[in-house]
Amino acid sequence: MASLSRVVVPALDSILGKRLTVLDDGFVRVVDYMGDDTAVVQAARISYGEGAKRKRSDRGLIRYLMRHRHTSPFEMCEIKLHVRVPMDCWRQWIRHRTANVNEYSTRYSESIDAAMVTAPNAWRAQATTNRQGSAELLPSSVGKPLSLEERDLQSMARRVYESRLEAGVAREQARKDLPLSTCTEAYWKIDLHNLLHFLALRLDATAQLEIRSYATVIAEQIVAIWCPLVWEAFREYRLKAIMFSGIEQRILAALMRSDLSAAIALAKAEGWLGVDGQGLKAHRERIEFESKLETLGVLPPW
Repeated sequence: MASLSRVVVPALDSILGKRLTVLDDGFVRVVDYMGDDTAVVQAARISYGEGAKRKRSDRGLIRYLMRHRHTSPFEMCEIKLHVRVPMDCWRQWIRHRTANVNEYSTRYSESIDAAMVTAPNAWRAQATTNRQGSAELLPSSVGKPLSLEERDLQSMARRVYESRLEAGVAREQARKDLPLSTCTEAYWKIDLHNLLHFLALRLDATAQLEIRSYATVIAEQIVAIWCPLVWEAFREYRLKAIMFSGIEQRILAALMRSDLSAAIALAKAEGWLGVDGQGLKAHRERIEFESKLETLGVLPPW
């Protein structure tokens, strides 16, 4: 049997170990990786048989796999990242339970002396239509005292923490009043399929800005140069794609027939068009469908 050589991606090797800055004091850096676009193709072709090699180009095959959600070939690639991230952001990150994780221990070592700060012009208002989201930026005049308070709070919390350590308090107890803005670090190893799922969720416009900032760096500065064919297909068939439910397809079909009354009847039957005297009631599924129609340049019939 012929000897094998390890896959090398020169573009990724050029940033290996380098800190890619995120937010103010956070970072992502590539520690190691396995595979590239060719590993995805190789895995797919071994399941198809030798004859498939001549039937599709690498790019075409990867796009086919992505388009039809054949996920296992993408699991043949893995990457290990070292990240520094604020604790509140890390809480969301760690919910993706498809990676191997080893986090910095504040029982074993002193807490990292770094925290995320917010500029006066970066405070966001609470969204009125999404209970877990934010909306427009608050005026700097409102944000300036908030940033000053934040600085004082973080400084005080750090002083209290360090004074406890100096008094001999155990690290596991001394840390309990550190704010969620305090940074943690972790090694995060994940296969490409699950990484793409993470990115699909965390690159979405509705994701929290802080974790979206990390996802953007991982996507554009790491995945895009590590597996460019996969990244191209992922952007085309996942990030830029629009999925229509069964009811949405039926309403859209009626609109394409110019049968507005049928489209409205379908929406009413689905409970989308209840009226409260001040226009349409908020209905999340209808609003999401309207957003899809807007992307297509189509006006809703109601």
